[in-house]
Amino acid sequence: MIGVLVPAHNEQALIGDCLRSIQHAAGHPALQGEPVEIVVALDSCSDDTAAICASLGVRTIALDARCVGQARRAAADTLLQAGGRWLASTDADSKVPQDWLSAQLQCGADAFCGTVRVADWLDFAERVRAAFLADEHYEDDHPHVHGANFGLSAAAYQAVGGFPALAAHEDRGLLDALERAGYTIARKANPAVTTSARRDARARQGFGDYLLAIETAVARAAQGLAGS
Repeated sequence: MIGVLVPAHNEQALIGDCLRSIQHAAGHPALQGEPVEIVVALDSCSDDTAAICASLGVRTIALDARCVGQARRAAADTLLQAGGRWLASTDADSKVPQDWLSAQLQCGADAFCGTVRVADWLDFAERVRAAFLADEHYEDDHPHVHGANFGLSAAAYQAVGGFPALAAHEDRGLLDALERAGYTIARKANPAVTTSARRDARARQGFGDYLLAIETAVARAAQGLAGS
C-alpha cells in the first residue's frame, strides 16, 4: 500500500481540491492498481475540513498540537500501522499532478524531493514573483525540500525516526536525517506540485512566511533605491 499524508488546520477552502488531485494520482496506470490510502491529520480544526474529508471518503485523525511536524508524524504513524510501504507527503493548500505517486515510486532512490510552483500569486507584486523565481532551481538535483512534494520508503522513514515534531522545517529535519544515514535522495524538478501564495499561512516560518519575507525584502530594497 502507498500512503499519502496531509496535515491540515482549518483548510475547508482548499482541502477538497487537494484530496481530489491525490485521488486522481492514485489511479495512475503505472501504479497497477496498488491501493493508495490518504490520511489527513486534523490539527486543531474548528471548521468543515473534517466534513469535506468524509464526503470524499478520506480517512482522518485528530490532534490538538498546532504543530505541522507532529501532524505529519501522526499521519505517517497511522499509515505505517496500516501497512504502507511508501509515504508521500503534501499540503492541504496544494494540488498534485496525476503522475505524482508513480514518479516517486519510479525515482530509483530511498526518498524523493520535488519542487513546487505557485498556482496563484494573488496580490503579490511582479517584482516579488521575480525575486522568488530568481532563487528557485527548477531542475534535477535542485537544493530544495518541500513537505508539499516529498516521499520516501517506509523502511527509510522508520530507520531515521520519522518527521521531527517541529513547528517548522520538519521536512528539512527528516531529509537531513536521511542524508546523515546514507540514504539515497532523488531531487527531481518534476513532477511539480502547485501550491498557494495565500497570506494567512497555517504554519509559521513555512512557505507562506517565506513569500512574505521576500516581499518585505523587495520593499526595503525599493525604498533604499528611492532614497539614494
